[in-house]
Amino acid sequence: MALINTQTKADDAVATLHYIFDPLCGWCYAVAPLVEAARQVAGLKIELHGGGMMTAANGRRKMITPEWREYVKPNDLRIAQLSGQTFGDAYHDILLNDMTAVLDSEPPTIAILAAESIAERGLDMLHRLQQAHYLEGRRIADFSVLDGIAIEMGLDVHLFKAAMQVQTGLAIQQHFGKSHALLNRIGGGGFPTFILGHANRQIQRLDSTIWLGRPEAWQAHLEQMIKHGSD
Repeated sequence: MALINTQTKADDAVATLHYIFDPLCGWCYAVAPLVEAARQVAGLKIELHGGGMMTAANGRRKMITPEWREYVKPNDLRIAQLSGQTFGDAYHDILLNDMTAVLDSEPPTIAILAAESIAERGLDMLHRLQQAHYLEGRRIADFSVLDGIAIEMGLDVHLFKAAMQVQTGLAIQQHFGKSHALLNRIGGGGFPTFILGHANRQIQRLDSTIWLGRPEAWQAHLEQMIKHGSD
């Protein structure tokens, strides 16, 4: 079932939470409950910035290997312990044993940007892709899978495919470049990175690690920051 998009519209926003992410980043999956909590904050707009963690352009696009499986297993365990996020049997037992599966951040990021452009549902698409990857063990770098997920979400698949085409090639590389420029500007160390921007203040990087597993407290923290920022 598709999520209800409760994200504050740009015209109503008094602050913007910039979220630098990657759909194949396990720690971005860890903060997914924090992102959903942030969506409930009145006056807060969330802006997505895909970082392109694993792409052909940066030489990090890869196939799943036994070495990769052994690398991510302890990280996944740590993520589950700290955040309460679960990893499905299909992910552990099927996807991580599929040596033909490709790990490529570009197609799912394009899908997120496409969903945002046609229906302002980029956050819904990110959330759904994380579920598809980490719970259902689906190949979210495959365009046929992305089309299927768009249909599951109730998006117009023809508009979605057209928007995907617009976001490919130079457009997605420029998007990644801008995300990295923002990350460098704020001194971020990677993904996920949250940056709060307010009309009356300079942007500031937020530490999300201390809020893992505590989405309600994170939401209250954001609400207080916005309240004080508008004083």
